[in-house]
Amino acid sequence: MKVLHFFKCYYPDSVGGVEQVICQLAEGGRAHGVTSEVLSLSKRGSFRNQPYAHHITHAAKLDLYLASTGLSLSVFNDFRELASQADIVHYHFPWPFMDLVHFATNCQKPTVLTYHSDIVKQKMLLQLYRPLLHRFMHSVDHIVATSPNYMVTSPILHHYQHKTSIIPIGLDRAAYPPSDIARRKYWKQHLGERFFLFVGAIRYYKGLHILVEAMRDVDLPVVIMGAGPMEDELRQQAVKMGLNNIHFLGRLPDEDKFALLELCYGIVFPSHLRSEAFGISLLEGAMYGKPLISSEIGTGTTYINIHQETGLVVPPSDPVALREAMLALWQDPVLAERYGQNAQQRYQKLFTADRMVGQYVDVYSKLLSC
Repeated sequence: MKVLHFFKCYYPDSVGGVEQVICQLAEGGRAHGVTSEVLSLSKRGSFRNQPYAHHITHAAKLDLYLASTGLSLSVFNDFRELASQADIVHYHFPWPFMDLVHFATNCQKPTVLTYHSDIVKQKMLLQLYRPLLHRFMHSVDHIVATSPNYMVTSPILHHYQHKTSIIPIGLDRAAYPPSDIARRKYWKQHLGERFFLFVGAIRYYKGLHILVEAMRDVDLPVVIMGAGPMEDELRQQAVKMGLNNIHFLGRLPDEDKFALLELCYGIVFPSHLRSEAFGISLLEGAMYGKPLISSEIGTGTTYINIHQETGLVVPPSDPVALREAMLALWQDPVLAERYGQNAQQRYQKLFTADRMVGQYVDVYSKLLSC
C-alpha cells in the first residue's frame, strides 16, 4: 500500500506537531506494509525523491506565504503526478490551498483527512473560505479527529460525524533515548533539582504571557525551551516584572530536550486558545511520567490531561489559577508523583505510536476494500 501525505510544510524545513504526526505515520507504517511519501512546499525550491529517515519526501517551490497559507504554482503538477502513483492520498488540515489543489487536479484516489485544528486566528478570511472548506470536507472519503474533545467542540467537525473517526496522536517512546549523564549533570547544575518545564514554539496561542504573569510574587523555577515570534516580547515581560526564576533556553537539540524532560518536576502547558488542538509536548510529559498542568480550552489537551488524575486543569487566561495549581503540585511531591504515574499509564493505554499507526492502517484498508 502506498500513501501520499500532503501538507504545506515538512521536515527538515519546518518542525511542528503536524510534521511530527506525518513522520510517525510514515515511519511506523513500514511495519504494516505501508510505503509513505510526503509532498510539501519549500523555500529551498522544488526537489524530488529526497530521503528523510526511512521514507521519501518531495517539495514544490514555495512562491508565496500569506495568512499562514503557503502557495505554489508548480505543486499542481507535482501533486497530480504523485497522487496518480499512490493508493491513498492523506491530507492534513488546515491548509486552504490544499483544497484548491485537490479540486484543480480532480483527485480520484481514496482520501483521508486528518483534521488537526480549526481555523482560529484568520476569522475574516474564514468567512470567505467557508464554502470551499465545506465542499472539500464533503468530498474527502474519511476524516480523522485527534481527540473526542475536539470532535465535540469544533464548529466544523460536527457536520461530518458520520464519516469521522477518533485517532489520538501517538508517540514512539523508542524515539526518545535516555540522555547522557554529562548532559543531565550540566542542566541540573544550571537549573537546580526541581523545575517546571514548558517545551514548544513560542506562539500567540501558547499562553506563555499568562505563565509569566503567574510567577508574580512566587519563586517557582520555570524553564521555557523553544523559540518563536513571541520570544522577545515574553523576555521583555519577565524583565519588566523583575523575574529571575524564569529560564529562557531558546531552541535546543533533541538531546537537551530529552534531558530536560527527564529532570523536570512537572510540565506546565498554559495554551489558552483553540489553535492548540492537541499538545504534543504535553503528551511527551505524560510519556515521561510527569504531572501535568494545562488549561481547559475544549481540545485534546484535556484528553491528555485529566483533572485530578494525571495533573491539574485550570481555566484559560487565569494566571492566579495557574499559579495555585503549580504551587499545589510543588508543595505535595507525593501527589505530583501519583499524577505523573497516572499520566504515564494513560499514555501507554491511548497514545502510543503503534496504536495510532495501526488505527490509520485500518482506515486505509477499509477505504481500499470499498
